[in-house]
Amino acid sequence: MLKPACLATALALCLSAPVLAQDLTIAIKASVDAADPHQLYSPNRNVQLQVYEPLLYQDQYLKPQPWLATSWEAVEPKVWLIHLREGVKFANGQPFTADDVVFSIERGLTIEGARTYRSYLKDIESIEAVDPLTVRITTKVETSFLPENLTSIGMVSHIAAKDATADDFNGGSAAIGTGPYKWVSWTPGQDVRLERNDNWWGENLPEWEKVTYRFIPNDSARVAALLAGDVDVIDNIPGNFSGQIRERAQLVEAPSVFTVYLALDRARDVTPQVTDSAGKPLESNPFKDPKVVQALDLSINREGIAQRIMQGGAVPTNQYSPDGFSGYNVSISAPEYNPAKARELLAEAGYPDGFNMTLACYNDRFSGDAQTCQALASMFTSVGVRTTVDAMPASVFFRRGTGNENGSEFSAMMAGYATPTGSPMNFYVALIQTNDPKAGTGSNNRMKHSNPEIDQMIKEAGVAFDMDEREKLLQGIAAKAVEEHAMLNIMFLTSSWGLRSDLVMEEPRGDGFTMIRNIRSN
Repeated sequence: MLKPACLATALALCLSAPVLAQDLTIAIKASVDAADPHQLYSPNRNVQLQVYEPLLYQDQYLKPQPWLATSWEAVEPKVWLIHLREGVKFANGQPFTADDVVFSIERGLTIEGARTYRSYLKDIESIEAVDPLTVRITTKVETSFLPENLTSIGMVSHIAAKDATADDFNGGSAAIGTGPYKWVSWTPGQDVRLERNDNWWGENLPEWEKVTYRFIPNDSARVAALLAGDVDVIDNIPGNFSGQIRERAQLVEAPSVFTVYLALDRARDVTPQVTDSAGKPLESNPFKDPKVVQALDLSINREGIAQRIMQGGAVPTNQYSPDGFSGYNVSISAPEYNPAKARELLAEAGYPDGFNMTLACYNDRFSGDAQTCQALASMFTSVGVRTTVDAMPASVFFRRGTGNENGSEFSAMMAGYATPTGSPMNFYVALIQTNDPKAGTGSNNRMKHSNPEIDQMIKEAGVAFDMDEREKLLQGIAAKAVEEHAMLNIMFLTSSWGLRSDLVMEEPRGDGFTMIRNIRSN
């Protein structure tokens, strides 16, 4: 038996030591569908970041931070040196070296499938190991955005993942990373189970020994599970549940980079889903008239959508970056809601009686998507543009929206976009820059927006290695794109979590990912 003094000492040591033997259960809305970190899908990446770490980590505003790479530098306009952290090991004890970086990036560039990181790595011409802790990357073109793009892809073991199949990753034999957690098991449609990597290189191990990510897509069921104590953390809180969470648990909210926007066909002389008041196809495309586009913009009550339709789960906007994130332009004025002015502009454009259009959108990507689409239709109808909603599953929406050689099936579409890098440059290149498959630009520019002046500004930002100058260019692109209504941005969704009342979440991320190491006991 311990003497009192010894007992007191032992008790003091016990109380002062971190508690590292608890389990944590996190319920997330979207299901993981693969363990391979080089198959791009946001719900997968949410869980995989706990296991496979990128060279550069992202802070809560998604800006690059040293991680597996301690520093990086452009020694020439097309040549970068990446310096790796010493002493890092994979969960199986294998040292992490430049060979693993070369293998991971080359695999990311060549892996087959529809969802890959190739668009983020497309500027890379070659990669080589200079020594065990130094990597040289040569790019095809000058680009200052290589560091941001390197935040997107997780590092895998070149030994464990060589010739690995999907089953090897899903089963765990190839699922070897450097992160604070190890992949244990994945049950499709049900959960992913992780176990803490006690040999993780980081300074502070998470306190949770075993973590389960449960998939509960139904919002009511996910909230009920938290309030019943069946799970400890949940994500994606719809606005109508915020009050319940605040009363009985903890609600954590943060601005996200997920932008909901409206895109209009301003390229074709005749657009397919627009008719006159009698239902006959219009001989010319009204969206080619800037006054019509401005009228639609003025008819959108963004504040009303964010507060009433989304019930506070969104932030109204008309630009491309949230406050605090790269590219945010403080000089861009708040969105205007002026339906009377909208009617005047339509009359000036030659549409005093308005016209009819169909607004396409998806109905299964975020809580409130179909309702937001309906609200937009009502607002457009109120100023004379009588709007019918065509809501559909996202899988159908993107196929029809991409269309064929004749273009998209849609004349107007509401969609959302979020970039893994957090930089608006990805939005500009994918959705605003002129569609050019050979150049790799405008890949998501389904309405074929094109402005040579904006294209040039995007190119200049891409080769601006001075960070202050680059930020000015990004803000300038935002101002020009807003001025010409390249996209009608509506709102940023809010990242939100519900937590057990005795838990704390530090630095909630703008991509909505639930990082285990950011959750601790209060």
